[in-house]
Order: sequence, then structure tokens, then C-alpha cells
Amino acid sequence: AADMPGLVPPPVAAPPAQILPSPANAAWYLRGDLGYYWGRMDGAQSAPGFANPSGNDLGNSITGGVGVGLKTRWLRTDVTLDDTAMKYTGTVATPGDTTAKVSAITALFNGYLDLGSWYGLTPYVGAGAGVSDLRTYDYTSTAAPPFAGGLSHTQWKFAWALMGGVGYTVAPNILVDLGYRYMDFGDVTTASDASGAMILKNLAAHEVRVGVRWSPLQESSASVY
Repeated sequence: AADMPGLVPPPVAAPPAQILPSPANAAWYLRGDLGYYWGRMDGAQSAPGFANPSGNDLGNSITGGVGVGLKTRWLRTDVTLDDTAMKYTGTVATPGDTTAKVSAITALFNGYLDLGSWYGLTPYVGAGAGVSDLRTYDYTSTAAPPFAGGLSHTQWKFAWALMGGVGYTVAPNILVDLGYRYMDFGDVTTASDASGAMILKNLAAHEVRVGVRWSPLQESSASVY
């Protein structure tokens, strides 16, 4: 009967339209962040025979970074590169008589857990670990070494971070990220002269950051899910 003339076969149902992933679920993304930090430290240690500074402070300033990441479901990972400039001030004999600048270029591998999405908002928590290229320079003091001027010292240190925040989808492939990050650089040593060096103990920063995550909408990304 199916071969009888005049009979039209039933229409074949069209496959469902493919829905591309939202930026919160994109397979990969680029990011840029700008933030403001409050520096913290556990003190400073002078060379043997010299008094340790008191009133140690790292000040506050701006920090920024870029990165590239990958997302699968509720898990994200990315690699970031950040630039942070800190200014140390301490007191040995007179207020603020000991100062130094510290530059930190930090590379981190980060992991995040997205906690769900509501009305375009996606809160998250995360942690990261990596290395920091720390440079101390412009150290000056009349009471604690090094006394020689114009010295700088570069060292590689282990760095780690804890973070949390919320992302908000503002366009099909753009997400704005508002978050907090605690960054720890560990101990940092100044350059040394014949009298010794200064050790800045457990440098860290509390950061409030605003960033943008951009992800291309590709059909191949949907296959990840």
C-alpha cells in the first residue's frame, strides 16, 4: 500500500535546533582583570645586629592581569598573569625612615567551582597556585642595611591565591566578573651589601577585582556538554 500512487509519506521531523552554550558554559575563554589591593605583611627582619623595623606597611594600589581558561559544566580552570607593584614603609629610628619598592609578576594556575546560575548571575569560589617573579628595588634606610644605594634583587617565589565572586552575563558571549582575591607571595629579601639585607615577611594582598570574560560561540563548543 505504501507504493500506491497518490500517497504522500509522513513528514520527517526536523532535528531540534542546536542551542549554543552561554558564556558561562563556553569551552574556552579569554579574560582581563583590573583591581585595587590592600597590602599586608607579617613584619620585617633586619640583618643581624640591627633593630627590626616597626609599623611595617605595604600600602594600597592598583593591580591587573590577563588570562586564558577552559570551562566544562560547573568547573573552570585558567592560567593568569598578573602585575602588582607594592611600596614598603617601616620605622627603625624615625617614622618612615625605611622604604622599598616591590614588583611582582605572578603566573597562576587557577581552579573554580561555579555554584549555579540565577538571572544571569553565577557565584563561584576558587583557588590558585603558581610562581611570582619578585623584584625589590629603591631600598633606602639610615638605620638598617643595605646602606648602599641603587641596589635591586630578583627572586622567584611560590605564590598562591584564594578567590570568590560572581559573574554576570551581559551579552551572549561576554561575562563581567566581580570578585575578591587573597594573594600570598611569601617572604621577600632585598639586595644585600657588606652589612646585610632586609627580609620582608610574608607579603600578601587583599584584592577587589573587576574583570571581563569573553568566549567565542562555536558549534564545536556544544559537543563538550
